[in-house]
Amino acid sequence: MAETLMALRAKYFVFDTPEEMSLHMAEHTANVLAEAAKARRVARIAVSGGNTPRRTFQLLASERHPFRAQVPWDKLEFYFVDERCVPPTDKDSNYRMVKEALLDCVPLSPERVFRMQGELDPEVAAAQYESVIRNTMRLEGAELPVFDLLALGMGDDGHTASLFPHTEALHEMLRVCVANHVPQKDTWRITLTSPVINRARSVVFLIAGADKAEPLHEVLMGAYNPETYPSQLVRPATGEITLLLDHAAAAKLPPAVAGEGTLEIQR
Repeated sequence: MAETLMALRAKYFVFDTPEEMSLHMAEHTANVLAEAAKARRVARIAVSGGNTPRRTFQLLASERHPFRAQVPWDKLEFYFVDERCVPPTDKDSNYRMVKEALLDCVPLSPERVFRMQGELDPEVAAAQYESVIRNTMRLEGAELPVFDLLALGMGDDGHTASLFPHTEALHEMLRVCVANHVPQKDTWRITLTSPVINRARSVVFLIAGADKAEPLHEVLMGAYNPETYPSQLVRPATGEITLLLDHAAAAKLPPAVAGEGTLEIQR
């Protein structure tokens, strides 16, 4: 019997330049975090690495833009979606990129920044990160965390976070964070699991590049096959995802009207 999935609304915004896309993401981030802090006296964000979000982090840190003043730094808890198994000083470390682009430049207490310890054994690092999240958020039993904003990217193979095609982490339903062996890259990664991603109040993809056009089309409009396209596992409980795209990445989606489009995904 085929798996029954709830309907999903994908709202996508297509931008002419990388700067416009980053500005929109910075504005969305500042607004979501400010609203969360006002409503619950704490704002929780989990971010991904890579080159695409770097400019967003720089904009959030810049005193030349309004976003820095809007973010409730004193109420913010800062987490990571995934990490490479490298030390925090390594050039490939997600933490290092975010630290240099944002964390070193804003009034966020280091005690409110929770990094994945990629220098440790992957299984140990994943278990420790799950423990940190559970203790910080005071989760009970099998309760999963709820992030106010979870920022994702997507690879040209359809992966998101460090949920790569045909890897064990795709099937994890109970854990918060796992070590994931990625044979195609001959490496290990540490990643939040899809059930955690899907609990977030706002899930945003930031995707750029012509090499993403075909996998993005398959993720949103193709048959449901998350073993091949793990980004299809992202189906938030809110019933909605937001995608910020450049024209190259959006090339195989229905044309956006005035830069905006919506797909109702029933499969």
